[in-house]
Amino acid sequence: MPAPLLDDLACVVHLHSTFSDGTGSVPQIIRAGVRSGADVVMLTDHNTRAGAAFEGWHDGLLLLVGEEDTPAKHDHTLVFGDRLAFAAHPFSRGSRRFRRLSAGMPHTGLADAALTGIELWSFVTDTAERVGSVREGLLFAAAPLRVLDHPPRENVVEWDRMCLSRRVVALGGLDAHQIGLRVGGRVPLRLMGYARSFRQLRTHVLVDAPPSGVLEADRALVYDALGSGRCYIAVDALAPARGFSFWASPDLPMGSEAAFEGQTLHARLPRPAELRLLRNGTPIAVVDDWRLDHGARTAGVYRIEARLRDRTWILSNPIYLRKA
Repeated sequence: MPAPLLDDLACVVHLHSTFSDGTGSVPQIIRAGVRSGADVVMLTDHNTRAGAAFEGWHDGLLLLVGEEDTPAKHDHTLVFGDRLAFAAHPFSRGSRRFRRLSAGMPHTGLADAALTGIELWSFVTDTAERVGSVREGLLFAAAPLRVLDHPPRENVVEWDRMCLSRRVVALGGLDAHQIGLRVGGRVPLRLMGYARSFRQLRTHVLVDAPPSGVLEADRALVYDALGSGRCYIAVDALAPARGFSFWASPDLPMGSEAAFEGQTLHARLPRPAELRLLRNGTPIAVVDDWRLDHGARTAGVYRIEARLRDRTWILSNPIYLRKA
């Protein structure tokens, strides 16, 4: 029953610089990433990879540069390399309270098999659209954990439905712009600075080998893990999530697809929490512990949720045990 020996890299995904509509330059974003303790920053400016001039390692932080393809006020797509495409804020509905300010930016092409996956939980977009008052919005900017609790249930239900027919990799993204006023190359007035955002919601990728320090090789490590679903979403601001693992015996890592053969599913946490195993979106085992081992009795899409203080802490990508 050995757990896969994989390196865990904490990534911040979906953010914008001054090359599109963010207020921070790429060097400022890199410094914020270093301060936040992230391992990888995945920059996605609108319709440009101008930031690629900075791609590489900086003081222990790897900057990777994709882009957000934005053809209209819908169907925004995060693109990495030449083969990874994730629907950005795909279930955006607009603000429930301030409809004049936000009409929503959904993705209408979720049935497209060319999509690698979806941004299941968008830190800024999903939370802002659920804010019910100006006071609540300011509270989110000042103390995100006072407002952030779970990904929108509608998002998760639809993702579970999609996974029944094909692998759909889920990311946790920020959509970080660092709203503020830029003066003389600095941003003296700002809401939700990059470093603060980077400490909140992260996508952890489980790579096959430790990073080498060579950009091309390490980019491939990260993208291969994302493409295969060896990644999980974590609110690291609640508690550090590094050390989480989810696999099926004998040797099926998270994201795997295989024929159902009565495999045993295993989950490990870095600390005790409410640990849930779900099949096709329905909980089938719940423990308050740091470990869970469960023999699968039937085919299904299995995933893990962990909660701390009644808030979602970790949300895994599935293991797909299909009917033979």
